[in-house]
This record gives sequence, structure tokens and C-alpha cells, in this order.
Amino acid sequence: MATLRNIVKTLIPTGLFKKIEPYGHLGEAILMNIRYGFPGRKVRIIGVTGTNGKTTTSFMIHRLLHESGIKVGLLTTVANGIGDAIVPQSEHITTAQAGVLQKKLREFANAGVEWAVVETSSHSLAQHRVWGVPYEIAVMTNITHEHLDYHGTFENYVEAKRRLFKIANRHGLRFGVINQQDPSVDKFMQTVANSTTYGIGSGKLQATNVKLLADHSTFKATIGSDSYNIEVNLPGEFNVSNSLAAIAVGRKLGLSKAEIEKGIAALKGVEGRMHVIDEGQKFQVIIDFASTPDAFERFFESVRPLTKGKLIAVFGSAGRRDEAKRVVQGRIAGKFANVVIVTEEDDRDIDGHQIMTEIAKGVTENGKVENKDLFLILNREEAIGFAMTQATSKDDVVVLLGKGHELTIERADGEYPWNEAEVARAALQALKKSQ
Repeated sequence: MATLRNIVKTLIPTGLFKKIEPYGHLGEAILMNIRYGFPGRKVRIIGVTGTNGKTTTSFMIHRLLHESGIKVGLLTTVANGIGDAIVPQSEHITTAQAGVLQKKLREFANAGVEWAVVETSSHSLAQHRVWGVPYEIAVMTNITHEHLDYHGTFENYVEAKRRLFKIANRHGLRFGVINQQDPSVDKFMQTVANSTTYGIGSGKLQATNVKLLADHSTFKATIGSDSYNIEVNLPGEFNVSNSLAAIAVGRKLGLSKAEIEKGIAALKGVEGRMHVIDEGQKFQVIIDFASTPDAFERFFESVRPLTKGKLIAVFGSAGRRDEAKRVVQGRIAGKFANVVIVTEEDDRDIDGHQIMTEIAKGVTENGKVENKDLFLILNREEAIGFAMTQATSKDDVVVLLGKGHELTIERADGEYPWNEAEVARAALQALKKSQ
């Protein structure tokens, strides 16, 4: 189906294709539901949407339910599977095409899965790829500047996300979990019949007494007369927020205080999300999927206070995606990082030097000077290797942003195998040999 879609796309003007594409996806979704016997009706489904945090939140909910003895499936950007049998997925999309999605749900149903946690993108909602998936619980992590290359306006983007809640409003528990700190909170509250809000110091479910440490955080979660002592083994304030969303789902499903506390603490990491690489080097290396201005802001605001030495950042910005965010990403990195290394990130058929120049414009706004504390290195492997040489103290931190878990990198002449963690490890090993 994907190949046929690409052929059709080359034959139809872009504007017209965008208008008719959702109907093609809708037809495919209907056919796949029929083919696999409407498997979503056999499994109770939790949908997680948002610009940032939806993958980690999905993993948290999955682990919380699994630790509580519930047979639960997981479908995310990073991986999918049942219980502890979670395997990576390599596609550069959040929500699978309808055929893959329905096949996975059928596998879940056949295996006796009670609940499935499905990370759900704005694209899949706008294109009707999730038609026939009867979400019972909908979670919104946040909505910020992203994917406007596809949706056109921020308002359209918000409306696409709201579709998840409209679907949930027609099924089962009809329950929404909404980030109180997001500016769009009221629109989402109006969409679903029953809901709860969460936030750090705000919302019905609140996090207070938050203590942020280098590798984990602790806080007290309260709602009404109930309270939970939470330890989340993922660093960053944003993961406190993500865990609140998971707690709200657990409460709705009737999990006990002990089950919720144990379940949140049980998740030790998510591939490509605040992933620490240790090859015995004296400095710290972190890989994260952050690729939007909001994700950059959240990431750097979490890492900067914990970095006593130099903060060295490596990142790019994808071609054929939102161009406006490039200068913003550069501006944020220039503000927080001591050294910025701009490189490729799925440039596709767009000139990589052009993308780097656009990012660099934002970096220089915060006083960075090219070839002093700003470097433009197109080849990502070379950029990562160079970044390791810039770390000279045990207090320095090198952060590799934008690729995260992805197993390919897209260039003008096609896709190439890529593994950010392996590239980082190889660079560290080469550095060790050279010293």
C-alpha cells in the first residue's frame, strides 16, 4: 500500500493529494479492519497523543499495568509487543499504517491481551489511519509547535489531536487524561465527557515536593485525599509530568496505591529517551529523541542545571519537515549549550548545508562563533566523533539529539542503517585508543 501511495503521490499535484490522501487511508483502514475481524473490539485500548512525551508516557502506562498483573500490549514509535516481550520497530512514524496496526491488534487479541497502549500521532488521526480503533481512554501530554508542514496551522494540529478524545467519547469508559499546564487544556476538557487533569503544582492530580536528580526524580502525587510517594527512574521534570499521566490512568483502572508506586518505579529506561552511554569515559554521554523546540527547551532545562562542566550538543533538523523550527532549535541550543555541533538529521533531498545554515543562524543569536564554539559538520558520524573530543573534564556532558531510537538515517539517495548508540560507543572507543 505504501508503494502504491508513493506512485499516486508523484502523479497528483501536492495540494490535491493532501486533500484526497485521508480518504485513501480511510479506505485502507476499513479494509484492514474487515480483513482482521475488527480486532480493536476484542482489546480495550488506551491512546496517548501529544507533541512530546507520548512514547515515554506509553511505556510508563504499559509498565504500570504489566507490573499490576494485567496482560497488556504496547504499540509505540520505539517498540511494540506484549508484557516483557517488547521488540524494536524501525519505521520513521509514530502510529503504524492501518494494515500493520490492525494486524498487531489481532495478534494482541489472539494472545488474550486485556489492554493495549497505542501511541497515536496527529497524522494518523487526521488521515483516519486509526479508524475502527475504539479508544476507551485518551491521554494528552502536551501540544507545541510541530508538524505544521503537514497540518498547515497550529489550530489544525490541535484539532487533529482532539480527534482521539472524540473517539474515546464514543466508547467504553469515555475518559480523558489531560495536561493542565498545556494552553489547549480547555479545548480538550470540552471534548470528552469525563476527564481528569494533571500537572506539577496544578490540576486535579498534582506533583509536589519534586526533587530532580541526575538519574531519577522523586515527588508526592496527590489528588483529593489520596497521595502517592513516587520515584520515577527517568531524569527530567518532563518525566515527572509523564508519570502523572500514567498514574491518572492507573487510578481510573482501579490500581492500588502500592501497585501505582511500584509500577512507576519499575520502568528503568526507554530506548533513545535520556539514554546514557557508558564506555568507561570520564564524561557523560546522553542520547535523546528531542527534535522540537518544546522538547529542546524541556531537555536543556533539565540537563543544564545538572551539568557542572561544558554542555556539548549535537543535533540537526529533518528535511521535508517544519522549516520554521530550525532557527528556534538553534536559538535554544545556543542559549544552554557551551559548544554546539550542527549536523544532519534525515535531511532527505534537502541540501544539508542549507539546513545547517538555518540552524546556525539561531545559534549565533546567543553569541556562539563558528569554528570556536559552533561547528557545522554534515556527516553525523564525524560530528559525534568530534563532539567526544570536545569533552575534556569529568563534569562535561555530550548530548546527541534528534535520532534517538531510530535505526535508519534518510539522505538524498535513500535510507542507510543507523544506530545512534552504536555510533556513540564506537566514537568513545576510538577516543580511548587515541589517548
